[in-house]
Amino acid sequence: MSKNPNKKMSILMFSGDYDKALAALILANSAREINIDVTMFFAFWGLMLIRDPNSIPEEEKTASEKMFANMTPKHIEDLPLSKMNFAGIGKKMLVGMMEENDTPNLTAFLNGALKKGVNMKACKLSCEVMGFGEAELLKEINIVTAEEYLIDALETDIQLFI
Repeated sequence: MSKNPNKKMSILMFSGDYDKALAALILANSAREINIDVTMFFAFWGLMLIRDPNSIPEEEKTASEKMFANMTPKHIEDLPLSKMNFAGIGKKMLVGMMEENDTPNLTAFLNGALKKGVNMKACKLSCEVMGFGEAELLKEINIVTAEEYLIDALETDIQLFI
């Protein structure tokens, strides 16, 4: 592992698309491999990457929040492609090509990033607007304000918006 003391990368994950999530998580894992500290901040559609598929409570949700929760992907592997999704056919083709090349799936990249110490945070306002409670997110996720994220991002060497 190369040494990159005190180097930091910040990724603001706004997209809920499979291919964009794949790119972000590959970069996060790769940065950790060369000893760069990584923070990922998930906002709006990006929250779909960090939902806990085993914990999607419906109690204490408004009717709109319940409907929204049921219309959005429950699991990271359910995310659509950003382009050429073709009702899921394009994504099946991509996943098939990944399997042929022994490429890990999105879940494996997410779990790898968590194991390597990527700091993952959810946007408080995005959670409120989209009706996601803390119990619906993976246990490793901290909910923070945009201001808290920006204070951290100001100290980074690399900033990405995906």
